[in-house]
Amino acid sequence: MIAHLDGTVSAVAPDGAVIDVGGVGLLVQCTPGTLARLRAGERARVATSLVVREDALTLYGFASEDERNTFELLQTASGVGPRLALAMLAVFTPDALRRAVATEDLAALTTVPGIGRKGAQRIVLELAGRLGSAGELPVQAGYPKNGAAAASWREQVRAGLVSLGWQAREADQAIAAVEPELTGGPSDGQAVDVSVALRAALRVLGKT
Repeated sequence: MIAHLDGTVSAVAPDGAVIDVGGVGLLVQCTPGTLARLRAGERARVATSLVVREDALTLYGFASEDERNTFELLQTASGVGPRLALAMLAVFTPDALRRAVATEDLAALTTVPGIGRKGAQRIVLELAGRLGSAGELPVQAGYPKNGAAAASWREQVRAGLVSLGWQAREADQAIAAVEPELTGGPSDGQAVDVSVALRAALRVLGKT
């Protein structure tokens, strides 16, 4: 297993990044929150999980070991593959997921694209007590307050929503709807936490 990568970021795309380690460029699929930490040309360290399939080897990257471990635990639930597990971590931090499962918050879990009420019930049933207890750290622990430049947070959130299956037009409408509550007004100079913005946009989309 490849536990982590430590190298120079060669490129960042909407759903992943290429990290150069010893002259080899490794593609890692990441959540928008993790991608927000990465800058092309800068050194970075990401925790990783290698998913082996008959037709592919896919490396997934995370901001912390806790995220990586949660990603792997989520896949032990019936019907949860790596893509859905990554989508869950795009919407929730590990602690937020622990709280949702522990409190049987089905409404929260169904905000993840691809999870219906029955799927949420199954996840709660199969993962109860296995994800551990939420820590004392705030929900946003592990995510920098200004993980992306203020002028690009919209692009990060838009890319995240599109990668989760929403249309670009729907993503733009949701971003416009939540921007006032995130910044106090349409201001490019206001730092916005990408993961907070993503969850807010998903709540809006979940009501439509």
